[in-house]
Amino acid sequence: MSETTGKAVFFHVGTGKTGTTFLQYRVFPKLKNVRYIQRTRYTKAAQIITRSSGTRFLVSREFDQQLKIEVEKFAATFPHARPIIVFRRHDSYIASQYRRFVKNGFNGSFKAFFDLDDDRGYFKKEDLDYRRMLNILEQNFTERPLVFIYEDMKNDPRAFISSMAKSIDAEVDMNDIDLSFKHTSYSEQQLKAIQRLSRAMDMRKRRVFRNPILHLLWRLGLGGLRYSTLFIAKWLPSSWFGNEPLISKQELENVCAAYEQDWNYVNSYSSVEMA
Repeated sequence: MSETTGKAVFFHVGTGKTGTTFLQYRVFPKLKNVRYIQRTRYTKAAQIITRSSGTRFLVSREFDQQLKIEVEKFAATFPHARPIIVFRRHDSYIASQYRRFVKNGFNGSFKAFFDLDDDRGYFKKEDLDYRRMLNILEQNFTERPLVFIYEDMKNDPRAFISSMAKSIDAEVDMNDIDLSFKHTSYSEQQLKAIQRLSRAMDMRKRRVFRNPILHLLWRLGLGGLRYSTLFIAKWLPSSWFGNEPLISKQELENVCAAYEQDWNYVNSYSSVEMA
């Protein structure tokens, strides 16, 4: 399919743990002079844009390892869309991803999750290659990507939001934006507890039953067990979990060093001019 002519489309390629949910639910719906298509309606974005009398649209979806495939699919319809992407410093990004996966049932070590030496981890080295991601966007879209930095969002969310809105010629009233942080951050002790449980039984989110009612009951039971474990772990003696961290300081330093040039490239590419 070809792009609908005369319509400006901005495509936020959200990656995990880079403030994507915050942007999708707190920021994008408040932007003026652009129609935001909710992430839950992503599959109908082309239909909505084609049938709408509007001329400016913002589409957002979260991708990680599926980025290349999904970008190619979207660009086949909207090759002239302006891609938007937020990057987070590599060590902080992979550490946050690992903690999220542990919370959801991943029972392996950090090296099993991300292996800098032999690239045998669940996340591959190319999954942290930000220049590669930018090349994918450049090759599939005619418009230069708009690049933003997650750390800027954390340090000064007001300036970050204003800069993002300005970059797509949208308006925003900062009084309309809820800047409070509501996501729960789990302690090392809680994550170690859920990891121990995951080694005894499979705690991963997955489909076990084809029957939708049985699947729902299974999901509710698994979720109840997961969050009960996380809650109880807060009150258990710390000595039960040992002193070994989930991720060592040296492992994160190695990630930072390995991707130093990549991070410098992203910062030089960044579209944000923070005050």
